[in-house]
Amino acid sequence: MATAVIVDAVRTAVGMRNGKLSGWHPVDLAGTVLDALVRRSDLDPALIDDVVMGCVTQVGDQALNIARNAVLAAGWPESIPGVTVDRQCGSSQQAVHFAAQGVIAGAYDVVVAAGVECMSTTPVGSSVTAGSRPFGPRVMERYAGLGGLVPQGAAAEFVAERWSLGRDDLDAYAAASHLRAERAVADGRFAAETVAVQARIRDRDNGHLVILDEDLRTDEGVGRGATLDALAALKPAFSPLGRVTAGNSAPVGDGAAAVLIMSEERAVSLGLRPMARFRGFALAGVDPLTMLSGPIEATARVLERAKLDIGDIDAFEVNEAFASVVLAWAREHRPDMERVNPDGGAIALGHPLGCSGARLLTTLVHGLSRTRGRVGLQAMSEGGGQANALVIERMA
Repeated sequence: MATAVIVDAVRTAVGMRNGKLSGWHPVDLAGTVLDALVRRSDLDPALIDDVVMGCVTQVGDQALNIARNAVLAAGWPESIPGVTVDRQCGSSQQAVHFAAQGVIAGAYDVVVAAGVECMSTTPVGSSVTAGSRPFGPRVMERYAGLGGLVPQGAAAEFVAERWSLGRDDLDAYAAASHLRAERAVADGRFAAETVAVQARIRDRDNGHLVILDEDLRTDEGVGRGATLDALAALKPAFSPLGRVTAGNSAPVGDGAAAVLIMSEERAVSLGLRPMARFRGFALAGVDPLTMLSGPIEATARVLERAKLDIGDIDAFEVNEAFASVVLAWAREHRPDMERVNPDGGAIALGHPLGCSGARLLTTLVHGLSRTRGRVGLQAMSEGGGQANALVIERMA
C-alpha cells in the first residue's frame, strides 16, 4: 500500500461571525485557499485527482456541492472534480481521512482535503426548515426517554456533569486557551500556516458589501481579553444553573483551510518534500445524550491502531467546541496538558464548523514542523454522537 503524506496545509485566519470575513462568498473563500495551496507548492493543479471538502450547512451559498464550485472559483482546470462531506463538526477531518485513505488504497495519487464554513451568512441550523423532521419518528421514539435528542449545548452540560467538571474548571481552561493563542500570535507561530485575505464585511443593515483596505492575517477572536473575571461574569448559556457559557464555548465564525495530500512516491517524483505521514485513523460513535464524549473512544482506537501510547504524542489538537469536551477527554487519557492545544484552540480562535478539522490539522502539522516534535494526534467531537481521530508523524 502507498504511504499518504502531507505536502502542505494552509488556512485563512478565522473571522468572527459578522466580522471581517462576513462579506466573502464561501465558494470564493474556499477557492482562494485552494489557489494558495498549489501556489505555495508550485504544483500544477491539473495533477490533482479530486478535492474532498467538508461543509456542514449545505444550503444557500453553500449548496450544490461547494467543493466543485470552489475548484472552479480557484481557476483550476474543469477536469478536476470535487465532493462535499458532512460529518458535522468533523466534516473536513473526515475529508482528510477520505483523501488520505484514497491515496493509501491507490485510488488517488494527488488529492486535496479541505473545509469551509461561512457562518455569518449561512448560520448553523439554517438547513432545518420549519416543519422538517430530520431525525424521523423512529429515532425520536428510540430516544423518547431522554425527551428526544438534545442540542450540543445541553450535551456539553451533560459531559461536564458526568466528569464532575465545575464552572471554575471550564473557565480556567477557556482563559488558558485565550492566553496561549495570544502568545502564539505574538510569537508569529501561525504565520507559516495562514494566507492573508482581504477583509470584506457585509453591512447588517442593508446587506451591502464593504471591502476594507486591509487584509485579515490574524484570527479575529484572539486578544479579546477573556480573563477569569470576565468569564466568571457570564451567565450560563443552556441551563439557568448550568456551567457552560458563551465564554467557555467556541464562538462560530467564517474560514477555510486546505491540505495537499499525495503518495510519498508521487511527492518524491515531483521534487516535493513531505511535511508528515499519516500513521492512523479512527472513528467512534457514542450515546447522543453525551454526544461530545466521542473523542475519548476515538483517541483510544487510533492509539491502538498506530501502536502508540498517550505519552508518545508530542502535540495534540483536540477541538475546543466546549471546554468540557477537552477536559473530559483529558480526565480519561491523562495527557501532558502542556501538549494539548499548545497554541490555543477554538475557544480563542473560533469554530467555523466545516473548516475546523482541516484547520486543526494545518495547525498541528505546522506546529510539529516548528517545534521538531515527532508525532501528533487530532480528535474532534461531532453532532449526533460521533468523533474522528488521526495520528501523523513529522517527516520535515
